[in-house]
Amino acid sequence: MSRPQHFGWFLARGFGPHGWGHPYLDWDYDWTRPELYQQSARELEQAGFDFVLIEDAPSLGSPETIDLRVRHAFGGPKHDPLLLAPYLFQATRHLGVIPTVNPAAYLPYTAARQFSTLQHLSAGRLGLNVVTDTGSARHFGDAPPLGHDAAYDRAEEWLAGVRDLWRSWGEGALVRDAASGVYADGSRLEAVRHRGEHFAFDGPLNAIPLDRGQPVIASPGGSGRGLAFAGANSDIQLALAPLTEKSVREYRARIHAAAVERGRAPGDIRIMFAIQPVIVSSAEEADRLVAASAHPADDVLRQIAQKQSSDLETDLTTLDLDAPLPAALFAEHVSQGSLRRLTGDRDVATTPLRAHLTALARLGRIADRSGFVGTAEEFADLVEELGEWGNDGVLLWGDLHPVTVHRTLDELVPILRRRGILRREYTGQGLHADLRAF
Repeated sequence: MSRPQHFGWFLARGFGPHGWGHPYLDWDYDWTRPELYQQSARELEQAGFDFVLIEDAPSLGSPETIDLRVRHAFGGPKHDPLLLAPYLFQATRHLGVIPTVNPAAYLPYTAARQFSTLQHLSAGRLGLNVVTDTGSARHFGDAPPLGHDAAYDRAEEWLAGVRDLWRSWGEGALVRDAASGVYADGSRLEAVRHRGEHFAFDGPLNAIPLDRGQPVIASPGGSGRGLAFAGANSDIQLALAPLTEKSVREYRARIHAAAVERGRAPGDIRIMFAIQPVIVSSAEEADRLVAASAHPADDVLRQIAQKQSSDLETDLTTLDLDAPLPAALFAEHVSQGSLRRLTGDRDVATTPLRAHLTALARLGRIADRSGFVGTAEEFADLVEELGEWGNDGVLLWGDLHPVTVHRTLDELVPILRRRGILRREYTGQGLHADLRAF
């Protein structure tokens, strides 16, 4: 039997217009209603997935790029994933739900109270994907946006404050003794007086203690500061790295070193590599798709430029395809991970935009490890190999439309289970316990 791994589903485009621009729009799901997501969540739970993680960006971006984001629904509109979470909990019994939250959007006391409530309502299945998007700062006050590292400093202060509030009910504070009529002992509640660089608030929290542990914390980020944040705070690290043995082992070593530096054990963090597979019925079909992607037409490149413009909050569609990217094109707040996805390891000063976009358009085969197009058996081989390198889990990347879920999982789940890679049972004790089960 192979080493079991954890599986999550990354709803990569957030709680937005699912199906838009795809033939399966004619399934007539209404993306604003919960039924679409509930159906897919039930399928993921039946498949044995640990959680679904929902991307979010509270802003439509800078005024200059709003039209790029909404015209084809690449970057908006998006509804609040935190408010979708209760509907997914209601539809499932074990699946974890991890909405994305931005510390700039939630005062610590409000955050601690709302997240505590959801953790109780879900019997311990809530997670929080903590991001430091600074491009949305103008929506939450008139203070100038923070720089990259300063935004992580704020997030760390925010999370520490939220956790202090969760712990403000000391041991024995919750009595619940019907015989004496005493519900709680106020002398055992801690005041929690926080005066920090970014936040000021007092406790204790008006919510009872968390009997199944605090919500799971997830984080993305490949920068030094982002990895340091994960090492100190995260239970799940969302990883983007080339899936070679050297790259995977080096990335894991960096995360583990960051954890040890902050007084934690390497095993405190589950590292999940994000993959967007294209599962096809045969090796011949995979070869055909890969060959067709080798020489993309200009209209295909322009479509990719539109998607990248949304992610990067920078209009690439007006640039010359055959010229390098202009110097200082991207603002400081632009995600370094998004930039790396665009430029790879190519020389930005000399490489034309066409080459960057062509590299994004080009598909590769799972079989030779040049990409993620292949059969279910070939993808299972890849996951098994990752497990041999010590990997904790895989985050499958796609929308949450039932068509996408079935295309990806119908053949894959039985194969993964037969190989002992994918769980068949949950602990029944919440997301923390499921992540620690192996």
